[in-house]
Amino acid sequence: MPPRSPRPVDKFDDDDYPAYTMGRAAEMIGTAPAFLRTLGDHRLITPLRSEGGHRRYSRYQLRIAARARELVDAGTPIEAACRIIILEDQLEEAQRINESLRTRGATS
Repeated sequence: MPPRSPRPVDKFDDDDYPAYTMGRAAEMIGTAPAFLRTLGDHRLITPLRSEGGHRRYSRYQLRIAARARELVDAGTPIEAACRIIILEDQLEEAQRINESLRTRGATS
C-alpha cells in the first residue's frame, strides 16, 4: 500500500480528502468509471458521496485503485487483485507494528 501523508495542513494536503469526482479519478488512473465502481463493489475502496450522491475519491483511494489497475493489466483477475492489495496492506501494517515493538524493546 502506498504510504499516507502524516498530518495534513489543510484539506488540500489531506490524502483522505474526497477531492476527485468519478470521471476525474478514472481519468487520472487511466481507466473507465466502471472500473472504480467495480472496486467499490469488491469493497476495496469506498468513496464518499457528495450531497448530491456523487462518488468522490481521495488521493489515497486513487493510489489503491492505480495499484489494482496495475495488477489487472498484468492479467490478475479483479477479485484476486483486490485480495492481493488487502493482504499487502495487512502485511505493511504488521511490519509497522513489529518495527515499533522492536524499537520500543531496544530502548527499554
